[in-house]
This record gives sequence, structure tokens and C-alpha cells, in this order.
Amino acid sequence: MASWSAPTFSLVEYFESQTLFQCGYCKNVACSVSNGMWAHSLTVQDYQDLIDRGWRRSGKYLYKPVMNKTCCPQYTIRCRPLQFQPSKSHKKVLKKMLKFLAKGEISKGSCEDEPMDSTMEDAVAGDFALINKLDIKCDLKTLSSDLKGGIESEEKKKENSLKKEGSKELIHPQAIEEKLGSGEPSHSIKVHIGPKPGKGADLSKPPCRKAKEMRKERKRLKLMQQNSAGAFEGFQAQGQPASLLPKAKSNQPKSLEDLIFESLPENASHKLEVRLVPASFEDPEFKSSFNQSHSLYIKYQVAIHKEAPVECGKSEFTRFLVDSPLEAEYPANGPECGYGSFHQQYWLDGKIIAVGVIDILPYCVSSVYLYYDPDYSFLSLGVYSALREIAFTKQLHERASQLSYYYMGFYIHSCPKMRYKGQYRPSDLLCPETYVWVPIEQCLPSLDISKYCRFNQDPQAVDEGRSKDLNRLRVLHRRSTMPYAVYKNYQEDPSEEEGVLEYANLVGQKCAERMLLFRN
Repeated sequence: MASWSAPTFSLVEYFESQTLFQCGYCKNVACSVSNGMWAHSLTVQDYQDLIDRGWRRSGKYLYKPVMNKTCCPQYTIRCRPLQFQPSKSHKKVLKKMLKFLAKGEISKGSCEDEPMDSTMEDAVAGDFALINKLDIKCDLKTLSSDLKGGIESEEKKKENSLKKEGSKELIHPQAIEEKLGSGEPSHSIKVHIGPKPGKGADLSKPPCRKAKEMRKERKRLKLMQQNSAGAFEGFQAQGQPASLLPKAKSNQPKSLEDLIFESLPENASHKLEVRLVPASFEDPEFKSSFNQSHSLYIKYQVAIHKEAPVECGKSEFTRFLVDSPLEAEYPANGPECGYGSFHQQYWLDGKIIAVGVIDILPYCVSSVYLYYDPDYSFLSLGVYSALREIAFTKQLHERASQLSYYYMGFYIHSCPKMRYKGQYRPSDLLCPETYVWVPIEQCLPSLDISKYCRFNQDPQAVDEGRSKDLNRLRVLHRRSTMPYAVYKNYQEDPSEEEGVLEYANLVGQKCAERMLLFRN
């Protein structure tokens, strides 16, 4: 591991005009609005502070959506891995991977349970001919899952209604599945099922119970098991003997790590290895795997995003997912791998099938992009990689206690297919006006009403990190660093101060004092 030497400064070049380009979410032209700047170099602490003010990077380009003007507001979202509990669908994806690795089993219909894809949008090229591609993971098939759930719910309601009316026309569950699979309109399918002759209720057996009642009973028993002491007192008050108490389960639910790192049999069908390599050609492992990683990127972009192979050349790939303004840092109290930009490579049986591009920062792991082999879409690699990155964040936290968040990029509530990031709970959204974190549960009701919202409920609250003293802003001019108070003596255009003030307010006072603003 390299010895630690702190980089001296961050150097940025701010673009004073707001950028208009086609939105990658609503597809409308010239309606997505953002501020941007080019980062020649950036310390990890400065970038941490910038993303905590709504900035994100694409290569070396940093952009910040103008939230009250852009068509689809993009809210910075972070997950809290230390309290994270995988959902039922998350566990399904992890178990699916384990079955595939252990026995080579491929689950049918496995692509429709969770978002797993990536989408991006092209911005207007700036002075550096950059391609501004965003870091969002999504799956267009999420709507299919929602549709299926809605149909089943409606069919159950109709079935109960028909039963109450004494009708013999019942909705057959198998018919619903066949209808969904056929892609036909989701109308009710009624199947006449009459009682078989000579068959009736068996009085020697307990009466049938409704599934709803059984679920309620199981839930009640589970709650009693979790609070056995309280349950015991309740039973005692009713005069019930302790022997009737349900026995508490000795085994606890499996944690995220248990599900990911469950041991495989010696004769497992496949071997999966996840390697973390610095995103730098100076790293031998990254350099040796570059061609294979780039080939996978081309395959993914062509199959998933319908790009032409010529648009996915090595220079485009490098500018988008390899070049990073972040300077690697190795402080003594930091993670063993250090801070900076990395590629997390997923090797299956000796070949790369997915790459997660991430930044490791002082307080978080920040997801940048994911690309994968479309031949392995059945493994829901988007969801699987997100869960691995959450577990990885917890692992880093053990060494660097302040590193305890997983940033998932932007949450776009106005685009239904982009809401899946809110399923990784607990999570918070960044207030676009005061830059405080608010639990997502408190934000959703407001977002259902208006696509742009101030989440901070205190009307008196202001942006505490705003620029308070422009004169202390640091400038690089004629190869010399100076405070803005000195630079004003060289300033030929008085209107320039308006752009400098805009920059200072967007990056905040701390970054304005630490970073160098290049002025030509």
C-alpha cells in the first residue's frame, strides 16, 4: 500500500451558464437544467462535501441539477447500511445467485422481480467535449412486476365478492398466470368449477381456515415470540399456564452478510469472485483487465442502451468510467484500500461479468455506474451489486468508523421507473434548499403532490453551509493562488463577480475556501 500524502488542493473550472439538454427520463428536449464545472483535481473530502450539496460526477465533469427548474428533479439519496435489512425481494435475488453458484440453477422469470438495469442521458458537450452520462440503475420491467401485483390484488377482491354472492364462477389462479404470460389485456378470466360428486366436508378434520386468518395468526405468534416476557405476563393475567406459550425460535433471521457469503459446496457449479481495483492505469491489475472490462462495456451499451460500437471506444470508455478527478489518499485511520475511485469487478469462472464503478469517500461509498454481461441478466446483477456494495460499506465501516453511508446517486420520484432506489431502507433524501438529510418516508407524501419539494419542515431553516464571505474564496490566477479579495484587483470585468458568487453559493463556504477556482 502506498504511503499517505495529502493532496495539496482541488482545482475546478466553473461554467457560468446553465446547461440545457434532453432529459434521459421524460425524453423531452432542452428541459433538463444543471450547473456544471470541470474538476482538474479533487480531494476526497471536497467531493464528499460537494455531493452533500447535490453535486455528482461523470468522469471529471461535475454537475448539479437546478432543482426548481429542471423537468425531472433529481434528489441525492443515501442508504444507511448499518441499519439496512434486506427485503423479501432482495433475499430472493441473493438466494437466486447462491442457487446458481451452487447447482447452476437458473430461476425462471427472474428478470422481472427487481430493477437491475442502468440508464443514462447525454448532455451537451462542453469545452472539453465531455459526455455527461448519469449513474442511474433501473429496470424497465419493474412496471411488469407492479402490473402483475395489481392484477392479482384485483382478482382476489373479485373472487371474495363472488364467494359472498354464492356464485359458482371462480377466478382460477392458473388462468391469471397464463394471461399475464401471454401479454393479453388483463381482464378477469372466469372458470366454472363445480363441486365433485360424492365429495363433501370431512368432519373428522378441523374446519378450513381462510389464508388471511392464518397469516394474522402467524403474525401474532411471531410478535409474541419476539417479546416472550410480555407474552408470558399476558398469558399469566389470563390464567394460562406457561406451557401454552409459543416457543421462541433459537435461530435469528439471516443477515445480509450471511446471505451473500453463505458457504458453497466443494463441488459448486460456479465460482464468483469480487475484486476491488483502483481505477488507474498505474495499477497493474486494472491495466491487465482493461481490455476485457472494456469489451464487456461495449457489449452492455450495445445490448441495453442500443449504442453503436463506435460510440463505445476506449477513449469514450476511459473518459466516462476510468478518468476521475479524485486523488487517491491513504490516511492511517482510513480503510485499507484507501480513498478514491475504484472498479469492483465480478469474476465468474475466470471472466468478468459485471463491473461496479464506485468512489470511496470519507463518509460513504458512492455508486457511480454499473455495466454487466446481458447474458447474465437472469441473475439481477443490478440488485445483487447494490447489495454487495451495501455490505462492502459495512465492511469498510469496521476499519473507518465515520464511513457509514451508501450513496445511490439520484432519486427521481417524478419518473415511476426510477423510484426503486427508495426500496433500500432506511434511506434519506437531501433537502435541495437547506442541504439537510430527511428520512425518505417523510418526503414521499410531498413528492406525490409536487415533483419539486423542500423537505426541511422548519420554515426558518436556511442553508448553513452557504457562502458567507466571498473575499475568502480561493482563486488560481496566473499560476498564483490568492483570496478573491486580492484577485478583484486584477479583475477587468465587474460582471464577473456575479458568476463567482453563484459558484460560491453552489459549492458552499467550506469548499469555496479550500478549492481553487481557476480564472483565466
